[in-house]
Amino acid sequence: MSVYVGNLSYDATDEDIKDVFAEYGTVKRVQVPSDRETGRPRGFAFVEMETEEEEEAAIQALDGAEWMGRNLKVNKARPREDRRGGGGGGGRRDRSSRDY
Repeated sequence: MSVYVGNLSYDATDEDIKDVFAEYGTVKRVQVPSDRETGRPRGFAFVEMETEEEEEAAIQALDGAEWMGRNLKVNKARPREDRRGGGGGGGRRDRSSRDY
């Protein structure tokens, strides 16, 4: 599992985030998604820590904390939703059923 970190400063780097979370345990990975078009950070990150206990300690300490001029939103990351467009069928009817 990983931790979602929201409301990040756009100036925060992977290393900055790792340093903050390292105070609560071993950081295995930091991922800062970037905008596809601009390449700029999107203002949130995911942090993976060694144990659930370390993640929980970081969440308790950092959720709502002020860092780099922003109040962080820190919680358990939820599984990614399946965003594939499905269904919606075009609603085409058979020509023979049309009223003319």
